[in-house]
Amino acid sequence: MAERTKYQEKIIKNYYRNQDAILLQKLGEQVTDLYLAEGKARQRKWAQAAASLDKLKVPAARAQRIVESDNPALLAKLLEELLAKTS
Repeated sequence: MAERTKYQEKIIKNYYRNQDAILLQKLGEQVTDLYLAEGKARQRKWAQAAASLDKLKVPAARAQRIVESDNPALLAKLLEELLAKTS
């Protein structure tokens, strides 16, 4: 494997330092997309949201309940809770 430059190391380090904020922003975008999506696209968006919840270490039972409900409002409420924790 090739060695990374200091610049590349800094970019990688900053990404992992801000990973939670990045994931929360991505989850917010997914909530918006879920409100607008229909059919198979909606199923794909829910799968992406479930993956984001897993990365954010949301308890599996709660994440599964939200995904199975197919209700973006519940996901939005969870997002508000997660944002309040980080502030």
